[in-house]
Amino acid sequence: MKTFSATPADIEKKWIVIDAEGVVLGRLASIIAMRLRGKHMATFTPHMDMGDNVIVINADKVQMTGKKREENFYWHTGHPGGIKSRTKAQILEGAHPERVVFQAVKRMLPGNRLSRKQLTNLRIYAGAAHPHEAQSPEVLDVKSMNKKNTRV
Repeated sequence: MKTFSATPADIEKKWIVIDAEGVVLGRLASIIAMRLRGKHMATFTPHMDMGDNVIVINADKVQMTGKKREENFYWHTGHPGGIKSRTKAQILEGAHPERVVFQAVKRMLPGNRLSRKQLTNLRIYAGAAHPHEAQSPEVLDVKSMNKKNTRV
């Protein structure tokens, strides 16, 4: 028996759309990270970019459990004393609500060059409209996968 290792000719990427409205952030991010890496496929090869192209809509309507909306995101500007923070609620209500979903997905991927390449296959939009209709993406219903995926 031989171990299968995918080559670039074996890779078939699909486009999928995920509606994030009412979905719990961590569960959504783990499903997106799995799809970006390609771990949902039987032919998964760890060193190849074989995941799907993922489009996330309604990122501003994502839900969080507990007091996670009041917890801070921290980042550093690179200058002395340059640590900054915002709560997730402030970011979701601000100009770039898609950054909350992006950071959650980014932190669920390994920190290497391949993961940075796989993150380019992720497109996140705050509203319900997206410019990728020409790719005829399939809809992935995260809400119906598990009753814990939604929060009312």
